[in-house]
Formats: sequence, C-alpha cells, structure tokens
Amino acid sequence: MPSVESELDDNAYDEIVRLCESGDKLDSIGRYESAVEEYNKAWKLVPEPKNEWEASTWILAAIGDACFLLGKAKSARQALEFAMTCPGAIGNPFLHLRLGQVLLDAGEEDAAADELMRAYMWAGKEIFEKDDQRYLTFLESRARI
Repeated sequence: MPSVESELDDNAYDEIVRLCESGDKLDSIGRYESAVEEYNKAWKLVPEPKNEWEASTWILAAIGDACFLLGKAKSARQALEFAMTCPGAIGNPFLHLRLGQVLLDAGEEDAAADELMRAYMWAGKEIFEKDDQRYLTFLESRARI
C-alpha cells in the first residue's frame, strides 16, 4: 500500500503541492470556492486507489474545511468521510473536529459527539477556539471535560 509521497511521481507530487499551496492562499483570504477548485485539481492528480495516499488525506481535509466554511455541508461531509479512509486520518484532531461539526449540523448527535470527543482527546479545548463555541458547548453537554 503506497503511503509516502516519495512514491508519487515527482512531477505529480510537485504539482499537487503547488495546487494545494495555491488553494491555501485563496483559503486564507476567504476565497473558499476558488480554493476548492485548486484542491480539486490536486485531487485529480492523485493515483487510484486514492485512499492509499497520504496526499489524499491532506487534500480532502482542505476540501472538507473549505466546503464547511462555505456552508456546503454535503460536500464537506463527503470529503471528510472519505479522508477518514486515508493514511493518517484517524487520530488527526482537525479531521475529527470538522467531521464532528458537520455531523452535529446534520443532527447526528451521537456520531458528532464521538468525533468531537476524539478531537478533544487529541488536541484539547484549544482546537475548538477558532470555531463557533456551540460545538464545544454541545460536547460539554455530552461528556465531562
């Protein structure tokens, strides 16, 4: 199972990194739709099976985050759930946070609590600081933290 970027073709890897950096710059100034376009271009360069590459994890995390910030919950959920099948996703506090937020917004409280607790266990309350505090408040209503 490929799981290190050095196994990707050097040209493809370099282009994936370039596209993701471009997406990150757009994301940082709130141009989320344009960022998603760049991330999607990078995603297309990942070889099949896509869930065997570490690059997929960070590309999908970026797509999921930008879609979440755009309010595109269905797209965010699809990206984040697929990301969880990729190397290094389980135990990534940010991925658990975003997936938990998407699940809570969809009314799936039990699954949301599980994901948000994983984010909390890996990164503490600090991971919730930049987002709406209702997610931390919800978690506090479900568990003693």
